Amino acid sequence: MKVLSIQSAVAHGHVGNSAAVFPLQRIGVEVVPVYTVNFSNHTGYGAWRGPLIPPADVAEILLGVEERGVFAQIDAVLSGYQGGVGIGDVIIDAVRRVKEANPDAVYACDPVMGNAKSGCFVAPEIPELLRDRVVPVADIITPNQFELGFLTGTEPASIESTLESADLARAMGPSTVLVTSVERPDRPEGTIEMLVVDGSGAWLVNTPHLPFKANGSGDVTAALFTAHYVTTEDAALSLERTASSVFDLIDLTYRSGQRELQLVPAQEFYATPRMQFSAEKVR
Repeated sequence: MKVLSIQSAVAHGHVGNSAAVFPLQRIGVEVVPVYTVNFSNHTGYGAWRGPLIPPADVAEILLGVEERGVFAQIDAVLSGYQGGVGIGDVIIDAVRRVKEANPDAVYACDPVMGNAKSGCFVAPEIPELLRDRVVPVADIITPNQFELGFLTGTEPASIESTLESADLARAMGPSTVLVTSVERPDRPEGTIEMLVVDGSGAWLVNTPHLPFKANGSGDVTAALFTAHYVTTEDAALSLERTASSVFDLIDLTYRSGQRELQLVPAQEFYATPRMQFSAEKVR
């Protein structure tokens, strides 16, 4: 399997491609990483150095990859945080060209906008870009509950309302919706959930909620789920594998006392998930 991953990169820590590439490689996926920024660290520190890579330069890199004949080999295109409208246009065009070269390729979009606690933390034009232009061309999207609500103009909370919102998102174009960080009011205390919906049904997985903000964990989640789903075409199994790996990654990081994801020490959790969580069919 080969994934074209168009995302940010940081020298210190693990977000964007600096979070997604190694776990994919560790499960046997060949990754073609194309960077949209090259920062010293993620922006959660409040200060960072390094350049945003101009969209025209990103497009040039993608063109060079295409000229090597690689687009026909791509099984999935993966994108995450988008810093501006220009890079969105580049990604949309790359997806079109990959699918022309390989009609079986899929596009997985993590529509990064923000979360319920902090609201939107992207440029004002990005949420509308994602909703109106990017999500409609995606095959898989991996929003959190807040982002799902924005995309669909709803306020998902219960399982029923989250399912309804996921159905609205699927009607926009994507066939598969993975909702991360589901926080329904009646969930078991001390837990958090993920929900996946595709044409064959809907499944929910419940894991302990750790009191820790792990920057980059969403990037790992989107990458692993995409790879497992494209490989197996089994939503429930892909959800279980992803939840198992990501929980153990976050748990290891939390217990380490470190701020950054312990991506390398957790590598066996990607290669051999413990499968300690079962997905419950909810539709």
